[in-house]
Formats: sequence, C-alpha cells, structure tokens
Amino acid sequence: MKKIIFTALLFLSVRSFSQNQLTLSGRQLRLEWKKSANGWALSKLLFLNNGKWTNIQHPSGEYTLLYDEQKPPAQPDTIFKTITGKAWPDTTYRYQVNGWRQATSPVALNTAGKAFYFYPSSAKQSNNSIIFTSETPVATITSTWRIDDTYSGDIIIEQKLQCKQEGYYSLASPSIATVKAGDITWATMPGYFQGKHIADNFILGYGYGQGIPPLPVVYRERCASTLAPIISTNQNVSFCVAPQPGLARDPWEYDKNTHQNWFVGLSHMNRKAMFSPTIYYPVLGESHSLLSANDTISYSFRYSFTNKDWSRLLAHIANDVYAFSKTLKLRHNKQSLVSRVEHMHEYLKDRKTSLWNIEEYKGLKIGGQSYLGGVVGSNKDAIKNSDYGAMWMLAHTTNDRFLLDSVLPYALNFKLAQQADTGFFKGAAIGQYYLAKSRRFTEEWGEFVEPVSLTYYIMLDMGNILLFEPGNTMLKEKLRLGADLLLKWQKPDGSWEVAYDKFTHRPLFTDLKDLRPTFYGLLVAYRILKDRKYLDAAVKGAQWYITNGVEKGSFIGVCGDARYAPDFATAQTAQAFMDLFEITKDNEYKQAAIKAATIYLSSIYTHPVANEKEKSVNGIPRKDWQISQSGVSFEHGGILGSANGAGPILLCSHAGMFVRMFELTKDSLFITMARAAAIGRDAFVDSATSVASYYWSAMNKGAGPYPHHAWWQIGWITDYLLSEAQMRSGDNIVFPRGFVTPKVGPHQSYGFAAGKIYGQPATLISRTGLIVSNNPDVEYIVAKSTDNKSLFIIVMNDTGEQTTAAITINETMVKNEIPFTNKEVINITAKSKENFSTGRQVSLGPYGLQVFQLQ
Repeated sequence: MKKIIFTALLFLSVRSFSQNQLTLSGRQLRLEWKKSANGWALSKLLFLNNGKWTNIQHPSGEYTLLYDEQKPPAQPDTIFKTITGKAWPDTTYRYQVNGWRQATSPVALNTAGKAFYFYPSSAKQSNNSIIFTSETPVATITSTWRIDDTYSGDIIIEQKLQCKQEGYYSLASPSIATVKAGDITWATMPGYFQGKHIADNFILGYGYGQGIPPLPVVYRERCASTLAPIISTNQNVSFCVAPQPGLARDPWEYDKNTHQNWFVGLSHMNRKAMFSPTIYYPVLGESHSLLSANDTISYSFRYSFTNKDWSRLLAHIANDVYAFSKTLKLRHNKQSLVSRVEHMHEYLKDRKTSLWNIEEYKGLKIGGQSYLGGVVGSNKDAIKNSDYGAMWMLAHTTNDRFLLDSVLPYALNFKLAQQADTGFFKGAAIGQYYLAKSRRFTEEWGEFVEPVSLTYYIMLDMGNILLFEPGNTMLKEKLRLGADLLLKWQKPDGSWEVAYDKFTHRPLFTDLKDLRPTFYGLLVAYRILKDRKYLDAAVKGAQWYITNGVEKGSFIGVCGDARYAPDFATAQTAQAFMDLFEITKDNEYKQAAIKAATIYLSSIYTHPVANEKEKSVNGIPRKDWQISQSGVSFEHGGILGSANGAGPILLCSHAGMFVRMFELTKDSLFITMARAAAIGRDAFVDSATSVASYYWSAMNKGAGPYPHHAWWQIGWITDYLLSEAQMRSGDNIVFPRGFVTPKVGPHQSYGFAAGKIYGQPATLISRTGLIVSNNPDVEYIVAKSTDNKSLFIIVMNDTGEQTTAAITINETMVKNEIPFTNKEVINITAKSKENFSTGRQVSLGPYGLQVFQLQ
C-alpha cells in the first residue's frame, strides 16, 4: 500500500446549527456550509477586513478529482497561434520548442483524464475540525478543515484519497471561492505570470506572462518561484493556496539533479476554468499518481487570506510557511565576497584563463573575451565584452597598469567598431558579438538590430566609460549619434519596435511590444550631454512603459536565445525608473520603480525549505542549504525560460537594487532576498578562479564558456556591498552610482567620482593584500580621502549573528597610499580613538558595520 502523509497542527471553533449547517470560525475567518441534495457546499465565506466582516463573493467548496485508466499522452494535441496569426512555437528558437511541447500536453492544459466534480456527502466535527467525506465511482475522499490559530487568515486542509480501482489519480484542492474576471484586481502564479487583465492572446499570457492566461493550465514547480497562485479582488481581499512544505519536488534530492520532477500542479483556475487558486496532487501521469485499489494518498495545503496586496501573501507563504527568512541564518561564507573580487581580478588579468583576444577589424585592434555559447554563425570564434562599467571601475580602483594599458584601450576600440557609422543603423550597435573568422559583428540569434541593444551596447557602455573619461569628446559624439537614433526610432506614442531586420530594415517580432527599459538610453544621454530633448524623450518612453508594461505587469526580456521571455530586464526596469525619479523628482517614477521591483520578487525562488541535510554533488559532500535554489533568481522563468532546464542563476545583479528598495520601502522581503542571494553560495564558486557558475545546474564549474561573466560578478558584488554599507550607515557612506549594466540586471558602476564617508570626501580603492580578514563572513571596503591623508576601512558582517574578525593591515602598503606615521586609528562609528595594531580584533553585531580611519 502506498502512503504519503503530510500533517499540520491547527486550532479552530466549530459550531453545528443543525444537521444541515456547519460553521467554522476563527479570529479572522468564518466559513459556513449548508447541505443540499448535492452534498455539503460552502455557503458563506467571511473575512475580517479592517474590523468589519467582508462577505467574500462566490464561495464554493466544490471538489475535483481527475482519473484516467491509462497514462495520459505527453504529446500536445492543440495548436496555438501568435497575435499576428503565426503558428507557435517559433521553431527558430530551439531551446523553447521542447519546453512549449511539455507545457501544452493534455496534462498541462488540464484536459487529460476524466473529471469528477462533487460536494462532500457527509460531514462531522471532531477535535476542533470538520471532517468531510465524499464518494466517487473511483475513490473515497476525506478532507479535514482547520483554521490555523497562528496565522488566523489561514485554513489548513488535509485530504486523504483511498482508491477503489487501479489507475492514474490527481486530487485537486477544493475551490474555496471563485472570482469573476471583472472582479480581479491582480492575479499571479509567481514565476510564470502576473497581471490584472485576461491575456489578449494565449501565447502572450501563458508563454510571456503578460496577463492572466484564459485556460485552466497546470504549472510545474520547477519555475514556480513561490508555490502559491494568488488572486486579489475588488473586495480588498487577496487569497492563495499553497502546498505544505515537503510536498513539492526537491531539485537535488541527494546526489543528482531532480529539478525536472513534477509532484505538485498549480493553477490560477479550477478545472472548470473558473478563477480559483488550485493545486493538484499527485499530477496526473506523474510520480505517485499510478495507484492500485485500496492505495491511499494524503497531503496538506493551506488557503491564506489577507486584506493587503498580493505581495504580502507571497511574503507570508515564503517566510511563515516556507521559513525563507528564518533559513537565512544557515548562510555562511567560505570565501568573502570581496575576496572573490580580488581573485577574479587576477583571473581577468591572465589572458589565458580569461580567454582575452585582440583581433583586427577595419584597421582597429579590438579586444574581447571568447564566447563559446550559442551564437548564430559562430565557428567557436565569437568574442564579446560584458560589463564596461565594471571593467573601468576595477581598472581605476586598482590602478592596474595591465588593465589600464592592455585591456581598456582594446575594449574601447571594440565598442567603437561595434557602432554602425552609416545607413539606416547609423549610431546603433550592429551586434553583441564579433566573429573573428568572418570579421563581422552579429546578434546572438539572428541578423537583426534592436533599439534596446542600442541602449545597452552604445548608450550604457559608452555612458559608463564617459563617467571615467569625461573629457573624451570623440566618445561623446558617438554617444550623441546613438541618442539621436533612439530619438529617430521612437514612435509617436513613446515606444520602440522590438527589432529591425538587418537587411530589409523591416520591424521584426511584431507579435511583441518592446516592454523593456529602452528609454533608459536617453536618460544616459541627458546625464552625459545635458541636452533637454533627451530627457523629454526618456520621459515620453517611460510614460508609455508605465501604462503598457508596469501597470499591467507585462514585460519581455532581452535574451535573444529565449525569444525575449521575461527576464532580469524587469529588475533593470525598477532601477531605470529610480534613476529617472532622481533626476526629475516626479513621484510617479518612484512608484513605478517600487512596483516593478515588487513584481521582480516573483523571480526569486523561495522553496524548498533550506536545511542541514547532507547531500552529494559530484562526490563532494554538501549541505542542502549550500546548493539550495531558495534565494536565487531566474535568468528567465515562465514557460519559455532557461530555468525550466537549468534552474536559477547565480548572477545576482538584483541584490544591490533590492537593498536600495528595502531602504526605500522598509519591506523586509527585499533585504532578505538580497542577502539570501549573495551570501553562502560557495558551492557554486570555482575554487581556482573564484568565478561562480552561471546556472544552478552547473554547480561549481566556474565561468565555463562564459569568461566575461567575471566582470558582471565583480559589478554586482561591488554594487551589493556598497548598497549594504550605505543602508547600514544610515546614508553616511555614499558613493555616486553610474549606469546599470547591459542585459543582466540593475547593478551599477562606481569609482568614477568621490563619495563621502561620514561627511569626508573619499575615493574607492582596491589593493589586494592591503587588508586581510580571517573571517570569510566579514567584508571590507577601502577608500582614500581625496586629500590623500586618510585611509578608510569599512568592515561589515555578512550574517545575522554577532561575530569577530582579525583584521590585518599591511603597514607597508598603507604607507604607499598615505603618509602613515602614527599608530592611532579613529573608529568613526564608535566615535573613539584606538591604538593601531595589525591583526586587530573587530567585533561586529548582526549585519553590523564599523568604519576605521587611518590618518
């Protein structure tokens, strides 16, 4: 006999008014059932909303059981078309074809098997609970309902299915209430879609997450960032359903990748296509669903209600049910983040390990790193550069002559060669990649040019360089050339096309709108060139994007190989609007930034619950929390994204932005997610190079075919650490931020101008060996006063526990930086003077900070 049991302790009050009516009451919820000829139906569902009971519309209580004698077919039997009438999927994008096939199987579309709809035939109270029993031709179902006394807006239900005959079974959560489309103010299946409107086209809703899919599709756990379909209604009530921890798949059960397992199905609809958050267990045709007569299955889940918006339910399920914030205390480093930056500096200086190339192009010597991933037309000869802001930042903060003399000039030439100087594309980036053998630039996945690529690879990269080289007049003219083309390509409504064919100049991907922060390139132009027309155009583009994108929850991504499935560009959107707010002081842009950042919370895994369980990765013992997906983000999720196969990524560009959002909103989920992403990820870091793997599934294979990722890692780590320092110091440590990096997210460059440390002007410096900490959970940032008379050492604790570290200061190196003669250190944060000693012990409170000044 197969038996899988998940239980929970709950408390409630049950009253029986008559043989035909039952009531379940708690501090915040009240449920009433009435018995009719059809069985026990939920007749009233009330929620205490700001001191008044809200009678939630359309209570139901109907149950659904799916059954099939045979294993349901895996092959799709339905064809879908884009909004322009073309058959889908676009087979040019081979990475998405299999994922779409899986996502449109009869099981995924919720058409497989026979559905039994029913209300319980009997009910009784027992130990502060109501137990319902239902009989169907194929199984007996027992459901126990209890109100969670700890979280009074929650109802926990345990269901038991006992089979009467062999076959494939899937038991849905009963529909506690249904919602009419016109009453929905927001709906989301985190990781897959969000919005307040029914999608105009099934592919846009299901494939791109733009609006609410109109079919009762069943989603997998593998891209469900938080296991809770959520609906918010015009009654000022949000509710969701969530499986109890341990029911859904573990992506690495012990010694192999089990990310593809499908144990729990999740949907925003019931089988009848009525809007009602629903889970299915087991999934029809998947593990545990083939049962024999007398076999039993038991599982638990909860419904949660709140009078706050959807994001508070997401936080509740993540933190209170799946212990997301509590398991942060497990995270400790084996290598500090700043140590990783120092080691990656050495990696990038080595032409062999970093795969640095210098090639000839039209009389210019251009430099870039080998890119061994997929590029159309590549013969393993593609080269590219990634984070120009990080390149110039590291070169200038380290004062490294190799980077300054042997890397930056050739990287700059690459950028100059990358910009078209004639014709329709004059001013645009003609391709991210240079193919050395065929001596041409190309895009990742076809012969076309995107306006957002102009923003990325001309405006952002040149803009970040110009922050460090403000006197480079030639580069300013190149920047102006790009800005003017963005102006020319901007439509009257403020938007842009997704792409243009490189040869015909016709718009491509017309089934999509350019729901990306393309306007940001004009903001760069205004900040560098000071021409008001660029700011006006940026505002026009931002207004269109708010109306058509942010307010609707509709986005596309920037990864060509995923046909623009929504990705980290959504996080970049948040920072773009914050930067626009800082220039215009218009509160609308700050609110747009907060909304986009809040939506991006749905791109971070919050399950399964991280723990100390022993696991094995390629023969190496690992704790579960060391390799957990919980806390890291998608490259792109949803139906089309890479997270379906490879899981999340370890490139945490959003971490610094999330710290800034926490400082702005005081929403603790932002800071928890930032720290969960950044800290204790050593299992994914290559010990030889300190470069983290990109995809979770690669574990600790390092940069692999993507050596340029080291620059992005230096960029996001620096942004995160300086954002933490600013937040922890109460804005007493502030360094100017440059522009966001192209493509991968919102982290920004530093080091081009002096900042302030407790009122004193200072510039960032990085010198390997100048400072050493013996505790990898303690970070250090070094800056020098602008008068060259003081050195500042900022020390931070990465953990939520009290800790100490021995901080060793290389006195000889200090003397090379400032005229250091005395033995006195000022502890700025403690407002005291102390004797200087190498190997001094520093005590730091939970997430603490101390700042020392050597002068």
